[in-house]
Order: sequence, then C-alpha cells, then structure tokens
Amino acid sequence: MNRSCLLSAVVALGLALAIPPASADDKLVFYTNWYAQAEHGGFYQALAEGTYRKLGLDVTIHMGGPQVNVYQLLLAGKADVVMGYDIATLNGIEQGLPLVTIAATFQRDPAALIAHPDVTDIVQLKTRTLLIGQASETTFWPWLKAKYGFTDASKRPYSFSVQQFLADRNVAQQGYATSEPYSIEKGGVTPKLFLLADYGYPPYAETLVVTQKTLRERPDVLRRFVEASALGWKSYLADPRPGNALIRKDNPQIEDGLLTFSVAKMKQFGLVAGGDAATRGIMTMTEARWKQSFEFMTQAGLLRPDVDYRKAFTLELVQQVKVLP
Repeated sequence: MNRSCLLSAVVALGLALAIPPASADDKLVFYTNWYAQAEHGGFYQALAEGTYRKLGLDVTIHMGGPQVNVYQLLLAGKADVVMGYDIATLNGIEQGLPLVTIAATFQRDPAALIAHPDVTDIVQLKTRTLLIGQASETTFWPWLKAKYGFTDASKRPYSFSVQQFLADRNVAQQGYATSEPYSIEKGGVTPKLFLLADYGYPPYAETLVVTQKTLRERPDVLRRFVEASALGWKSYLADPRPGNALIRKDNPQIEDGLLTFSVAKMKQFGLVAGGDAATRGIMTMTEARWKQSFEFMTQAGLLRPDVDYRKAFTLELVQQVKVLP
C-alpha cells in the first residue's frame, strides 16, 4: 500500500471512530386494558404513522382482555407501561405496590347508565331494574348509592349483553358511552345516555401506569412515549383510518360501524380532548382531580383515609408535554 492509500485509510478509520454508531430505538412494551378498539386508537395511530419511531421509540402494543391482569404483568416486568384506572391504582398504593400513573388518556370516564328514551332524569333510574356488573360494585356503584340513593334492591347482574335491555323497557344498564349504545341502536332502540362524568364521577380512565423503578430509571423514554401518544391521539381524532387499520389487524372481529361510532362519541363527550386537555394538552392530569377520586373512594369505604394518594401519580412528565387538541 502506498503512502497516499495508507493516509486515506487512516483518515477513513479516524472518521469512522469519530462518528458514533446510530443508537437503536428504545424498546417499550405497552399493554392495553382490552381487545383493540377505537378507545385505544391514538396509540395505534402513533404506531401506524411512525410517531413513536420519530421520537426514538420501538413500541410494541399488546391487547388486554378478560383473562389479562395488566398490573400483574407490569409488576412482573413483562410490560413497561400498562393501561390502568385510577381506582385500581389507588387500591394498589394502599397495598404497598410500587405503581405510579404518568398520564391520562380519557379526561372523563366513559362509564354511563343507559336507559330507554322515556327516562329524562338519572334519578328516575332508582325505580328501574339496573343491570350492574360485579366490577362496578367497587367503582361507580358506591358513588351512585352515596350521591343519588340508589339501592342494591334494584340491582341485577349484568351479563355484558344488551338483549335483556332490548326486551324490557323497565331495564336500564351500565355501559361505556362509546360502545354499548351502538349495539342497542342496532337493536332498534335509541337509548338515553347518562354519562357519569357529567354528574361528577371523578376518575380519569385509560391511564398510563408504570412502576416507580421504571419512572426513576427511564424518565425520558416515558416522556417521549407520552408525547408520541398524545400526538397519535390528536391525529386519530382528525383522521382515524391509519390507526383503525392496525386495530382491525389485532382485532379482526371489530365492526367498522363500531369504530366510527366510538370515535364520534369520544369527540361528542370530549373524552380525550375535553376538560383540562383543551388548555393543558392531551393526556394531562391535575392533583385536584386525583384528590377528588381519593375523597370519593374514602367516603365510599373503598380506600383507607390514611393512604397517601399522591403516590399514585406524578405530574412530572405531562407538565413537559403540551400537545393541544
């Protein structure tokens, strides 16, 4: 090798050593709380449009379901982030679990009571047969009993089918504002919907929950995940087609009509972009809202009053992210 070739080789080697190799995207495993649906649309949108990749993240989305305990997966290290719920997280804090909520997808819980169109006031449902699921007995049912005087005498088990509702005009039931009304309308009834958040039911829904260890060791990764997810939700509400394509891939049984219906209801009720999100940014939270949930739970006997509710959340990341609707 002549001197010029040797010099060129040395220069090339020096340049190669001076330029650091491209870093791999940070991997992150995220579990939702149910089968893929429009209520998860912003996360699928961020995946479909490459928003996670643009922020240096390699995100894998896994579906939850009736047999999937996402909190167990989180604590076992099988997930980095899971879709949680304020009440469950506060119960976990009471048990000493190292959980912390970093963001909230739904500013208003989509839980609702669904009635026949002749009902004009939520109080009238005290005289109807109410179909209530077992899990709701430790969430909104105690709240309804305390605020409006509902009693267990009117309650019957909810089988997660709208057939009993359609067959009996005296029956009302629980449901998600974004889901069950679609099946009821297909059955020929235009239901009356009472969104519990409209009446003061305080929890956030579809929150992002991590372990304290992950928050401590990977705060920037989590911040980027919150930011990319917020951007995904903004895009999804504008045009859900990219996200819906991935939702159908994960959950082929979902109907196109239900996806369209759910997006419309999320917009109508301001579940993602309403409330504080309108001015503070999508996926925001406030301590005042967490305190309201804490107070409701302690008054209903669902949580010990000596629990430090502030351990259940951090505002550190959402205060750094401001994606306005």
